Amino acid sequence: MDSEDKSPFGYDAFRRTCPSHTVLEMLASKWVYLVICALRRGRLRNGELARKLEGISPKMLTHTLRVLERDGLVRREIFPVIPPRVEYELTELGQNLAGLLNQIRSWSEQHAPDIKDARARAVAEHEGDLVA
Repeated sequence: MDSEDKSPFGYDAFRRTCPSHTVLEMLASKWVYLVICALRRGRLRNGELARKLEGISPKMLTHTLRVLERDGLVRREIFPVIPPRVEYELTELGQNLAGLLNQIRSWSEQHAPDIKDARARAVAEHEGDLVA
């Protein structure tokens, strides 16, 4: 292993038995990523999150919020009113992660045209493979 790959925390994500794999698996979900980015600016209710995250099903939103709450990234607060009001916000750990994810989001928005063009070129190059 290269010295630049060594973690100062005693973990090695390149090893299949490393506990950090479960964190990486959780972070690989686009909905986890988008929920964290959506909550970066402050508390939101379930309905507000659903409107912000186009395409997420109610079941997936509930699942994602439960995973994030379980992992200590999101805090849920239930207000004793009728009907019940529930709000979600990032914990300190979630805020720490949100900064990093926001940089990735900015990079993806900036380079989306480059990726789209590269994909189109790859498809065009491989069309000849199908004809031959």
